[in-house]
Amino acid sequence: MANLFGKAANELPPKIVVGILIIGVLTVAGIAYYFTPKYTRVGYMPEQPIPFDHSLHVTGLGLDCRFCHSFVEKSGFSNIPTTQTCMSCHRMVKADSPKLAELRESWESGEPVRWARIYQLPDYVYFDHSAHVNRGVSCFTCHGEVNLMRTVYHKAPLSMSWCLDCHRNPEYFLRPQDKVFDLAWKPPAGLQQIEMGMHLIENENIKPSENCSACHR
Repeated sequence: MANLFGKAANELPPKIVVGILIIGVLTVAGIAYYFTPKYTRVGYMPEQPIPFDHSLHVTGLGLDCRFCHSFVEKSGFSNIPTTQTCMSCHRMVKADSPKLAELRESWESGEPVRWARIYQLPDYVYFDHSAHVNRGVSCFTCHGEVNLMRTVYHKAPLSMSWCLDCHRNPEYFLRPQDKVFDLAWKPPAGLQQIEMGMHLIENENIKPSENCSACHR
């Protein structure tokens, strides 16, 4: 009686075992990377060319976020401050500080300061800063207590599920428009926050989209 399977079939079991092991390793590696802060960048704190202390400038000196990030209410992007913005103060304040050497070089050469980017969404994600801050979403929601940070770091995961939590339940995150840039303001806790949020949703007709096309265009 002829064999049902040829000699090549003898090689299938070890190949199947190896294939299962490879899939298992890739699955574990994928979970370890994509479901941890390494992927979401939480805690990422790059060294900047100039040690800019947000806690000093915001809490100590009382600068508004919009003094440096001047287009955040009008543009989809939150711009970084230009050398001219920094030098409007530092031509007179600590003008000879060694920490500001690169700023002075930028001022003289016309080349921008090469700030290290902290927050960076994937190319397939669309996010409009102005659409959020003009509807009552504070800088604090995504960036944390920047007013207390000596060195700014990546605070929130900015994952799709994290964003959808806000779109599905905006009442937990909204605040009055005049408090959006007040990072020291503390929202009311518990039911008070929900009541305030629901009131803002009704008054401002806020309806965050959960459609894929809202963020993936």
